[in-house]
Amino acid sequence: MLTRFFALTLLVAGMAGSSLPAQTASLSIDVDKPTAKVSPMLYGLMTEEINFSYDGGLYGELVRDRAVRQGWGALEHWAVVARGDAEAQISVDGKVGPSAALPRSIKLSATRASEAAPAGLENDGYWGMAARPESTYSGSFYAKSDNAVAVTVSLANDQTGAVAGSATVTGVTGDWKQYTFTLKTGSAPATANNHLILTVAKPATVWFTLISLFPPTYHDRPNGNRIDLMEKLAAMHPHFLRLPGGNYLEGDHIPDRYQWKKTIGPWVDRPTHPSPWSYRSSDGMGLLEFLEWTEDLKIEPVMAVYAGYSMAQEHVDAGEKLEPYVQDALDEIEYVTGGPETKWGAERVKDGHPAAFPLHYVEIGNEDEFDKSGSYDGRYAQFYKAIKQRYPALQVIATTAVKSVKPDVLDEHFYMPAEESFAGAHHYDKTDRNGPKIFVGEWATREGTPTPNLEAALGDAAWMTDLERNSDLVVMASYAPLFVNVNPGGMQWATDLIGYDALTSYGSPSYWAQVMFGSYLGTEVVPATLSDEGPRLFASATRDETRRKLYVKVVNATSEARTVRLVLAGVEKIRPEAKLITLSGKTPNATNSIGDPAAIVPVEQRIRVDGPKFERRFAAYSINVVEMDY
Repeated sequence: MLTRFFALTLLVAGMAGSSLPAQTASLSIDVDKPTAKVSPMLYGLMTEEINFSYDGGLYGELVRDRAVRQGWGALEHWAVVARGDAEAQISVDGKVGPSAALPRSIKLSATRASEAAPAGLENDGYWGMAARPESTYSGSFYAKSDNAVAVTVSLANDQTGAVAGSATVTGVTGDWKQYTFTLKTGSAPATANNHLILTVAKPATVWFTLISLFPPTYHDRPNGNRIDLMEKLAAMHPHFLRLPGGNYLEGDHIPDRYQWKKTIGPWVDRPTHPSPWSYRSSDGMGLLEFLEWTEDLKIEPVMAVYAGYSMAQEHVDAGEKLEPYVQDALDEIEYVTGGPETKWGAERVKDGHPAAFPLHYVEIGNEDEFDKSGSYDGRYAQFYKAIKQRYPALQVIATTAVKSVKPDVLDEHFYMPAEESFAGAHHYDKTDRNGPKIFVGEWATREGTPTPNLEAALGDAAWMTDLERNSDLVVMASYAPLFVNVNPGGMQWATDLIGYDALTSYGSPSYWAQVMFGSYLGTEVVPATLSDEGPRLFASATRDETRRKLYVKVVNATSEARTVRLVLAGVEKIRPEAKLITLSGKTPNATNSIGDPAAIVPVEQRIRVDGPKFERRFAAYSINVVEMDY
């Protein structure tokens, strides 16, 4: 995927350009003296329902508020349709629904309707709905009617009314039932300016809920994820997904927490729930969908379980009152890993996934340092002991320092301006190795909005050289937040890795830094010592002994090109041709956007390496990876 965005240039000499700065830095690398194994789980993904990351983002559903929510805005994204002399109105019926989980529906009262003048309702989607040519869309809805009717479903253009695809569902009668349909688009150009319409051609009262429409999805998974966003994630070469997210796990209040048992099974049995970011989650992205996401990317889940604390300073003390939450976590682990002979493993099988999922890490809560009650120490110990008793091989992650039990892994979070990222680029070099392993579960250099600029990417890359050098200690790291819908009202948190609207998406400069670091990573850390480097020059090196590859990362965050003398010890020869991948721009504020998605992207070139000692000039404001064969 990476090379699709690279511009391949001609073979160039190792010393590009003739004007050299007065000071030449030196980077000494002991190729034959590895100091540690690179953690096989080092780089991964962290996500949660923020910035319309799932609904309106990765999750492929095009219909907004497909299940009728409570409150005055329940029909905010629904409108009545009355063509010609048709007469109709829509309202929320709070007493008629298809299940106990979904007791409400949209009531369509069509008092006058005909083939020439149909009546119905329409949905505007998440700032529009993408329609692409020659594509097949899968849809469904639950409905009942007081008068047997046919329902025509259309995907129509906002401006012209042109129909991209249409289908008619017959036989909607007096009992709740799920109806399915397929829309096939023609040759019209791709556009996000579309909405979904459902109409009837005769007078009737029809109740609707769970109205759904999915475009083609990644790996053709039913009700799956957006192709373009999944491809961008795959290009990062991640090894894990931290799920279901941070604040999203806790909720503002205990009843608002992520209750995984309410997110599995048929949609009609999922009641939805409020997220802490001021909109409601459809729970279409439920626990199994998270796990299938990891399956599609061939990575592992790092699963966080609710630990008895919610963000409005509500908590459950350790002891008897916490036991139901501990049991819920054990049940969740069983759902993920259990065989069909187990209670919750059997539920997963019933939900359509016979095979268990790999699971090695379980996190207890999220950011519990914010719990002012000081209860986390006891809560963590109770979860730790119960999980270890049943699943002794699992690594149990703490979200803040605890004293009662030594955690296997400690989750540390960093959100930094660029200067702090540069200053912290040696944060873990001298960290005590006698403590727990480290999971940098959320981190980012926060410069730029809605997605990072080049200055942020430089800070990120400097920070990642520290993670790589210390990957004996830092076993996992994941940037956050991962996604943002760039439409007005779509963002709750600035500086997010990948931006998108209903139709297209783009990677920020920080995204490309992640791609570069994840794509060129060896299996062992080798010493890489900078001298005479001056300010804002950073480096790390790893090797893959089996493939005889050396990967050297050099970050030049200054406004001038820098010449670095690379001295490779412990190698007899270096292949004279190497690969150099560079991400750079003219100013620190340079960035990508939905309108200019490729302004800052990596460029690949072949360079000449004249033996184990050579000089290379690295561009101003640049992130560089040199791949050498030895």
